[in-house]
Amino acid sequence: MPTRARVDEFIAVVESGDHAGAIERYYTEDASMQENTSPPRIGRDGLVAFERGILAQMKEVRSKALVSVVEGDYVMIHWNFDMTDLAGKTRHVDEIAMQEWHGDRIFRERFFYNAAKA
Repeated sequence: MPTRARVDEFIAVVESGDHAGAIERYYTEDASMQENTSPPRIGRDGLVAFERGILAQMKEVRSKALVSVVEGDYVMIHWNFDMTDLAGKTRHVDEIAMQEWHGDRIFRERFFYNAAKA
């Protein structure tokens, strides 16, 4: 199970803008991510590649964790993301991330947000 300090470290890396680095350092090799009800993406290398692809389409991403809860192997984080794409269009995403940790790494993560606004 993760410590509060480990979760706070993860949050700090994401808030610094190093989203792909956070996946590399804090996810298990066989980790999965799922957007709302879409099928999950599985495998850390693929997750990193997907994240880098998204970030390549952005001029700026600002990430802020508003609240986080650690309960045993489960972590919930309320995120706000403001993303400006290469064309200059900015969108705001209000998201809940539900994580299952194995030891000090994220094994499974599911995101809940309004897909119409993302």
